[in-house]
Amino acid sequence: MSERSPAPGGLALVESLVNTLDLESGADTLDTADGRAALGLTADELPAARALRESLRAALLAHAGHAPHRAVTPLGELLAAAPLLVAVDSLDGSARLAPADDGPLLSRVAAAVAEALVAGTWQRLKACEAVTCHWAYYDRSPAGRGRWCSMQVCGARAKMRRYRARET
Repeated sequence: MSERSPAPGGLALVESLVNTLDLESGADTLDTADGRAALGLTADELPAARALRESLRAALLAHAGHAPHRAVTPLGELLAAAPLLVAVDSLDGSARLAPADDGPLLSRVAAAVAEALVAGTWQRLKACEAVTCHWAYYDRSPAGRGRWCSMQVCGARAKMRRYRARET
């Protein structure tokens, strides 16, 4: 839904996973073979991927100062099961957390979250405050106080609701 540019680094994976479900229409791209392939998922991995998606959405809502959209498994509990290792580059000696196995989505997401924590970008990935949306977006505003995935859609709707409430 958002016209914003994708989140930086590994957060693009997190953003794309959260945005596989359009809450307004109910369309879930994980229901399609192409949607699953884009994230490297099999049909057997769908229940775990959906649980991870909704835990991520709850964390992104918290980044924006909102309560979880529904009861979910805490993200920390899910990520605790992801095997990560410290990868050291033999050329320059730089180190990073990396998935122990590049296949599982959970490990790739855990590595992306760890990378974003180190980079200081994790808190900038948020979920739109509109209850019919909750689309993930990367807040590039200087103060980090963005509220909607799209000012033209969700922001405009919220402002129009407030305006109409004042007029009645």
